[in-house]
Amino acid sequence: MADVLILPGGRYGPELPLLHYAARAAEARGGVVESAHWERRTDLRSLPAEQRMDWIESQVRPHLQGIGLLVGKSLGTYGARLAAEHRLPAVWLTPILNNATIVAAMSAATAPMLLVGGTADPMWDGTVARKLGPHVLEVDGADHGMDVPGRLAASVEVLGRVATAVEDFLDEIGYAGPGSHQG
Repeated sequence: MADVLILPGGRYGPELPLLHYAARAAEARGGVVESAHWERRTDLRSLPAEQRMDWIESQVRPHLQGIGLLVGKSLGTYGARLAAEHRLPAVWLTPILNNATIVAAMSAATAPMLLVGGTADPMWDGTVARKLGPHVLEVDGADHGMDVPGRLAASVEVLGRVATAVEDFLDEIGYAGPGSHQG
């Protein structure tokens, strides 16, 4: 049974690098990963934030049994209220911090969370991120995909920094999945 639930972005699936390496970090610590998949019934951008959150929660709630860690990218951060309600640690990759509904949900969290974003992402707010908790990776010049201008190697380096931040966060909070042989 899975203990890590991946919440993809609107156009960023679990097989893409940020979520893939976050999942690999959890798996390396004994985690069993499951990915949510959004069933599109409507254009979510047309819904008010509270309705978007309700819709995401309706998609996520059936997968929460046994989950001990949430990892979400962008649209997946609408799962923040569930993380707070269930006291789940979370890794939020490019969270939508210019949205009061998501920020309020994250503010209610008592479990640790890692926030990762870039200064060129209009949805990121580094000041808000640092107010939400001590675990923040902010990358100068990174956009919503955590890509930076210039040669591709620079964006690959950012991906490495994100993967290391996820590993460090999981180690710091003592995350050990069911296959970890710890206990």
